[in-house]
Amino acid sequence: MSIDAISPLRRRMIEDMNARKLCAGTQRGHIRSCERFATFLKRSPNTATADDIRRFQLHLAETGVSICNRNRIMTGVRFLLRVTLRRLDLAAEIYHLREPQKIPQVMSLDEMKRLLAVASSLKARVLLSLGYGCGLRAGEVVRLKVKHIDRAQNIIRIEQSKGRKDRNVMLSPAMLALLCQWWKARRGFDATTPVQERWLFPGRKPGKPMTTRQLSRLFHEATDAAGIKKSVTLHALRHSFATHLLEEGKTDIRAIQALLGHDKLDSTARYTRVATGMIAKIESPLDMLSRPNRKPKRSRKHQPTA
Repeated sequence: MSIDAISPLRRRMIEDMNARKLCAGTQRGHIRSCERFATFLKRSPNTATADDIRRFQLHLAETGVSICNRNRIMTGVRFLLRVTLRRLDLAAEIYHLREPQKIPQVMSLDEMKRLLAVASSLKARVLLSLGYGCGLRAGEVVRLKVKHIDRAQNIIRIEQSKGRKDRNVMLSPAMLALLCQWWKARRGFDATTPVQERWLFPGRKPGKPMTTRQLSRLFHEATDAAGIKKSVTLHALRHSFATHLLEEGKTDIRAIQALLGHDKLDSTARYTRVATGMIAKIESPLDMLSRPNRKPKRSRKHQPTA
């Protein structure tokens, strides 16, 4: 199907997504999902029927698409049907599957030391240190500006991140020292931009920050150089941040929740499943059997009264 044939529908969908303030990444994902649906139909999605929705979902299952990707694709298609086309009857035919609950992949303290030690440059070390030392997402790291570094309060301000939320994270002395080193070495095409509005990590295009893809490449170069064999992604820095704080035992889980920007405590509590230091300290009931027998304490209500 030609692009011209679907461009009016795409334009309407983009307008609907803009009106609802969906972020650029979400919009791109929804558009790709609908393109995939249109390719399967071999005609415009506005002619879809309930049987088409059923066949498409069956097609995704039969072609081995993962549950996570199936849910993501159908979320985009449902937006098109429910919002842009106003086909609530078709949107009701879409179902989502329960995604498998996997524990996050975490690096040990020794692996983190090696990773930061072999970083190929000062820039790479600062970027990776922000991800691990502050628990930042990749997009949050690359979008930092000078104005977000608050030396007076020793915090870094994260503005309008996932879920359009602001939050503050700690600015440790070690992190501040690295940032000061980087600022002296930093180069960018933004001499005319006010200092407070300058990106900490400018990209190759003037006025734009570096991309998360560039950051991911630096991360994988560092893991290879450090000899880390685990199948980890850049997001493992954030997982390791939360897990190591829990294992240290000095930071309340509610504080970790605030640092990560989680709405629900359940999202933070999952790190207790991978906090190996905490798990190893738990006494097994098997060990309790080997304790010397102790006489149970008498309840106060059974003690004789004077």
